[in-house]
Amino acid sequence: MGAVAFPAGLFGYSATEQPDTQTFGQWIQVLERHIRLDVAEGECAGERFNQCYLRQWLAFLDGLRDRPHSEQLEAVNRYANRKPYVLDIDNYGVEDYWAVPREFLYNNGDCEDYAITKFFSLRWLGFPTEDLRIVVLQDTNLRIPHAVLAVATADDVRILDNQIQEVVSQRDIVHYAPVYAINERHWWLYLPR
Repeated sequence: MGAVAFPAGLFGYSATEQPDTQTFGQWIQVLERHIRLDVAEGECAGERFNQCYLRQWLAFLDGLRDRPHSEQLEAVNRYANRKPYVLDIDNYGVEDYWAVPREFLYNNGDCEDYAITKFFSLRWLGFPTEDLRIVVLQDTNLRIPHAVLAVATADDVRILDNQIQEVVSQRDIVHYAPVYAINERHWWLYLPR
């Protein structure tokens, strides 16, 4: 699967690539923890901290490998969205914590945790990092910050959102104002056109 050109705009805003992801300490920690923690583990026990969650996630992803990309997007979105929403303050005792898939699958999580798990799920399935962006935005309907995963396709940007069960076109969402987006290599600042 080759990368497609990610459009310069999202939700009617234009993106400007920024030079250095190192300014995002939370994201750098996620990338480091992902390498250390998101590996299959041993025995399974318990209801909440069942160690099989990660193994089940990897088996789920392996079952999607030969499916069309649109089916992979839908399945990954549904898989993550079935987890309960839990605020970081209740999970980790801090206002903002970006969880890796292992932590999210064990503890549940909030919006960026869904987006991160979807991001790494699609990377596991072979989607190029250039096609993926975790987008931090303002939900203008609810007047709260939010995060989603944006995926560039041949003719559109598809949005995987924990508030929407289906994968939808970014063209169909009018109440999101993107602030910034990030992937493994770059970050982008969004400004009104």
